[in-house]
Amino acid sequence: MAWIDRLKKGLARTRAGLADSIARVVGRSTSLGSRELEEIEEILISGDVGARLASMIVEDLTARSRRGALEGEAVIEALKESVKARLAGSERSIALRQDGEPTVVLVAGVNGSGKTTTIAKLASYLRERDPSLGVTLAAADTFRAAAIEQLAVWAERVEADIVKHRPGADPSAVVFDAVEHAKKRGGALLIDTAGRLQTQHNLMEELKKIERTVEKRLGRRSDERLLVVDATTGQNAISQASLFHQAIDLTGLVVTKLDGTAKGGVVLSVWEELRLPILYIGVGETREDLHEFEIGPFVEALFSA
Repeated sequence: MAWIDRLKKGLARTRAGLADSIARVVGRSTSLGSRELEEIEEILISGDVGARLASMIVEDLTARSRRGALEGEAVIEALKESVKARLAGSERSIALRQDGEPTVVLVAGVNGSGKTTTIAKLASYLRERDPSLGVTLAAADTFRAAAIEQLAVWAERVEADIVKHRPGADPSAVVFDAVEHAKKRGGALLIDTAGRLQTQHNLMEELKKIERTVEKRLGRRSDERLLVVDATTGQNAISQASLFHQAIDLTGLVVTKLDGTAKGGVVLSVWEELRLPILYIGVGETREDLHEFEIGPFVEALFSA
């Protein structure tokens, strides 16, 4: 199945709440009046677009309607254009180094966000793009034996190296060894970290310690510090991202489980509030359901009937 088809299928719940609902509002009238605009704003907010952003999008529609009558499909097209403009700058490819040094990607997230699985999918994705790329996985989630085992299974499946210690070991020690291995191996090092709530001070401090370990061994910070965000958490994703950002200065986001929610509009609100690039989105369980975030296809899948 092509990615655009997977994306449309994965966003079906959100699309039903947004595009289909807006289409019903627009279909009731031959013109876009204040009542219709108010209903569209409420629909956007219910899809977790966020009140401020929903208001700005409706302001765009209002300005367009003043320049000429907006009705039917023209409303949806104007909506798409507004959302694409608001998302400008939000897409970015992962920064793979070209100087022979390993690309280090630190991946964080709360429990249940799909972090470990996302790392495995990302490893597979990178290997598919470049089969010659060496990939090392660091099992620094030492609090859960299951996480170490899960990552080991994926490492074998995608033909990646793995650096792991026993359960309960110091996560920074795992990262120390993983960086040393990656320096010799080259390619990309993907670091799995323990799931934590953004409010757990000790665990957030540990995350900072892991980043300091990378910096000490390489003489530079990790190349990417990505937060995996579960779309089903809605607006709480903004709080998560904000506090993780304060802790380790995030470079980007991966938004997962968009297929499990009717509130996929959170992608828009996270970008609007934090201006953190969205590198990947996930719409299912298989590797093929993780893909680089692209504004055009995302908006089309979100708002096309």
